[in-house]
Amino acid sequence: MSTKKINELIKLNDELENYFRNTIIPQLFVDADLRLRKFTPPAMKQFNFSQEDLGKSLNDLNDNIRYSTIVENVTMVIDSGEIYEKEIQTSDFNWYQMNIIPYLVDKTNKSNGVIITFVDITDRIKVLKDLERLIATHETFIYSVSHDLKGPLSNIEGLVNNLIKNTGPSTEWNEEALEDHKLTNSLLLESIASMRHVINELSEIIKIESNFKEEVELVKIESLINQVKLVIRDAIHESKAIIHVDIQVPKIKFSRKNLRSILYNLLSNAIKYRIPNTPPIIHLKIEKAEGFTHISVIDNGRGMDEAKQKLIFTPYTRLVKDVEGTGIGLYFVKKIIENEGGRITFKSRPGEGSEFNIFLKN
Repeated sequence: MSTKKINELIKLNDELENYFRNTIIPQLFVDADLRLRKFTPPAMKQFNFSQEDLGKSLNDLNDNIRYSTIVENVTMVIDSGEIYEKEIQTSDFNWYQMNIIPYLVDKTNKSNGVIITFVDITDRIKVLKDLERLIATHETFIYSVSHDLKGPLSNIEGLVNNLIKNTGPSTEWNEEALEDHKLTNSLLLESIASMRHVINELSEIIKIESNFKEEVELVKIESLINQVKLVIRDAIHESKAIIHVDIQVPKIKFSRKNLRSILYNLLSNAIKYRIPNTPPIIHLKIEKAEGFTHISVIDNGRGMDEAKQKLIFTPYTRLVKDVEGTGIGLYFVKKIIENEGGRITFKSRPGEGSEFNIFLKN
């Protein structure tokens, strides 16, 4: 071989080495005998290769690559001479776009091995999966909204038609008719309030799913609890509920609106899901925990079995059919807490009540 030819080969080899040294993509060169001949520096980092791995069989390197069918895929490409592309997940839960490209010898046009590239697409897959979950959630959400609005709207339509039918310029109101008229107005207002409540929840779900941050302020716990009790006073009075409050943390930095939503949902649920003919007894405690403010709500209500507990925070899921609700409240609560770096746990036993434990990050 002439000196010129040798110099050309050296130059080509140097260029190839330079490419392998500077590429940011993990790449492997595997020969026709399935032995690792070369790899790029990113492959050292990603798959823990070292110079001692050069010359080893790909069968011996499965644990490094963390993808079980790599040998079969490479063999298929060597035999077919066709490029193989696939999105793979390795055993460390990362996702890659894997391309296996046959390395063809010019004269024979036969594969003398393969070049394998791995492009990290973990973030892209995560975004796609989050998008799929969001789409699925919103599909259920749209169905739930249309279902929940149909009832109040039908009521309003019927009530309005009834008013039009029975009211006119010459209408004379006797005492009975006047009472009917007042009752109709009352029912109309209830239906409107119900629809407004659902619509308000629609705007709230958009906020929490986009990690919307409410303004944080120093909230006086006792004052906020009194506000919540005032809102649910009719339910407290009707059920003869007893609420024991133990406040060991007088103030907390949090969104006033969000904290009020948390307490409102938990206290109103404790009353709603009471055992029939049994006054609810609720224990609300706020104390310090390591790095957190701990809020616990314990009741003596119906409770639930373990299978249903797994669905308690699932949106639009109503586990009890004889109690009014949209199945969104506890989903709101969980999202609000997690958006602020906190967590919520739940435990319950049928007939023995339920316990919520909330940890708000300080």
